[in-house]
Amino acid sequence: MKNTQLASLITELKKQSIQHNVNIWKRIASDLEGPTARRRAVNLSRINRYAKANEIVVVPGKVLSMGEIDKKLTIAAHAFSGSALEKIKSSGGKAISIQELVKENPKGSKVRIIG
Repeated sequence: MKNTQLASLITELKKQSIQHNVNIWKRIASDLEGPTARRRAVNLSRINRYAKANEIVVVPGKVLSMGEIDKKLTIAAHAFSGSALEKIKSSGGKAISIQELVKENPKGSKVRIIG
């Protein structure tokens, strides 16, 4: 793995999984470990369809801007397209990195994986 930032994220996720005895971080780490071509890319329309208002959503990959979002959500992902960030913020939601989410919610409670 050449991306040192991604490698440190995966290590941190595994560490948090063991430390807090939580499987969600281990699952996200294993999803991010795979080849780049297999990493998930999720459109906002899919997130909007499956997430409930005020929910925390994790995308182990990239969030793309296709579709609209009409709920206030907190979306954590490895990467965001520029227009996806704009749409999330204009809907009153919050776009954060997976690292930030782990710091805010180390036990991973009430987090949904979409992708």
